[in-house]
Amino acid sequence: MLRKLSYASLLAVIAALIGLDFGWLNFGQIIDQRFGDILQRQHAKSRPASKDVVIIDIDQKSLEDMIDEAGSWPWPRSVHGEMIQYIAQQKPQAIVFDVLFNERDTFKPEQDEALREAVSQVNNVYFPYLHLKDGNATQLKELPKQLGILPQANANNDARSILLLPWVIQQEKWQGGIINFDSDHDGIGRQYIVHSNVDGWQIPSLPARLARDFNWPKPTSDSIRLNWQTGRSHISFSDLYFAANSEHSNRPANEFTNKIVLIGTAAPGLQDLRPTSMGQLYPGVEILATAIDNLKHGDWLRESPRAYYVVLALVLCGLLAWGFSASLNTMTLAASMAGATLLAALIMWFGLKHNYFLPLASAIIWAWVYFWVSALVSYLAEKATREHAISMFSRFLDSRVVGELIASGEIDLNKQAEAREITVLFSDIRGFTTLSETHEPAYIVQLLNQYFTLQVDIIFKHGGTLDKFIGDAIMAFWGAPANDPEHARHAVEAALEMSQALEKFKRELKGLNADFDVGIGLHTGSAVVGFIGSASRMDYTVIGDTVNLSSRIEGLTKDKARILVSDTTREACAAHFDFIAHGSHAVKGREQAVLLFEPLEKTQ
Repeated sequence: MLRKLSYASLLAVIAALIGLDFGWLNFGQIIDQRFGDILQRQHAKSRPASKDVVIIDIDQKSLEDMIDEAGSWPWPRSVHGEMIQYIAQQKPQAIVFDVLFNERDTFKPEQDEALREAVSQVNNVYFPYLHLKDGNATQLKELPKQLGILPQANANNDARSILLLPWVIQQEKWQGGIINFDSDHDGIGRQYIVHSNVDGWQIPSLPARLARDFNWPKPTSDSIRLNWQTGRSHISFSDLYFAANSEHSNRPANEFTNKIVLIGTAAPGLQDLRPTSMGQLYPGVEILATAIDNLKHGDWLRESPRAYYVVLALVLCGLLAWGFSASLNTMTLAASMAGATLLAALIMWFGLKHNYFLPLASAIIWAWVYFWVSALVSYLAEKATREHAISMFSRFLDSRVVGELIASGEIDLNKQAEAREITVLFSDIRGFTTLSETHEPAYIVQLLNQYFTLQVDIIFKHGGTLDKFIGDAIMAFWGAPANDPEHARHAVEAALEMSQALEKFKRELKGLNADFDVGIGLHTGSAVVGFIGSASRMDYTVIGDTVNLSSRIEGLTKDKARILVSDTTREACAAHFDFIAHGSHAVKGREQAVLLFEPLEKTQ
């Protein structure tokens, strides 16, 4: 009962924490994100990037190859103008720069002019700009419409924002959008901004601006979760540049026809590398390409609200609480949780296949938290029960075997008293009164302690259970709590060894009265065995006629034999001992006489 209360109390605590997590603090969200990252990295391997979004890479090779032609980075703006002219000839859907043109070249203004001249001849070149937190704010209504910034119904006419704009380019060609890429609270970038809202003004991201201009699917949210891809087509900037300036280019004439062409930096030294789900150093141009690709094909990841999954966490914890309360095997519950975890991972994978991100991981982890804490509670409770059982039964059994019996389930403190077939032994000292009258009490106590220790060791040796000491008498039984099909045989063996030990005991102790002896009576039959007593004091004992008869038989040993057993005991172990018949005797409390026998070691 207490253990069930513990599981219920634990469930209440975990449920409260789950409520805080899913309803307010979201401290378990990082688990959903990190596990989602693992799955997305694997899933991306099966998602080849579309061939209609191509990256022209300003990579390390390009930086090295262009040294003689354009010098060190940043290159003269005329280089980009030449690239625009070459690509535009193939009629791409759009030429998109992931390079900022915010600072004019004051030393070589003619280079900027060459870029502007190239841009003036093409209508589908897009330029990036940034939304900053620090700097001089610009009134949004005064900015060129080409930036794509749109007022909404609640727009503030005096709204201002800090924007890093492409000042090198003529304003009538400022078509583009922001390329801000913000990370989540754990420093990993997973979302791409669709729109940034400033006082009712909607500032589009570069991918969203393309989506607007080309009528691609439009997300309703302000950001999308990127659905990563692999295997995108990359062309080294220098390779393309030299081909463009070659009289006999070996490149296809329609290489970029109807494609989105991105020009961006991937060289490590240019520091446009970001931590994402795909890795700690992921090129910014690849992130932009992924966002554009996702919007173009409408396959970004849709996210269901994390709060929905609180139900799953509570249901799993509730089922575990029921399992622990019902004392189901802990390994069975662990296997069930492993199965639930695998199923959740498969569902998340299936969701990714259909462009959904399902944050199931934290719900599963909460269930695992409840499982491990409950398993610890169960272990500690079982340990306490085991220690209590060992403490209790070590009074009656050899402490070396109590643990084995508990582990095998043969000893259970919660088990009700039951009727069992057992053999009961009574042993009483003869001549004890005379001995007490002729010796000091301290000597008598010492003598009894030595004698009881000797005899109890023999009882334990033969698998017996010590019931109690009654003055100078010993009561023991065989057949409980451990099942023992040969309890009669083991009880008789113990009795015979107790008799032999008495002789040695008498020889070793000087001053014992010659009348000092014992009588041992045994009877086999049914008795009620278990913990019997009051709520404050319980003893493991046996009650019933079998106990009474064994006591009466012990009383009949005087002047007959040191050991006497009943006919039922003799029948139960007749093949192992020789017996001397001592006739039929009337026993107090029984109408029928009892046949008594003296057991002896088996002769060959």
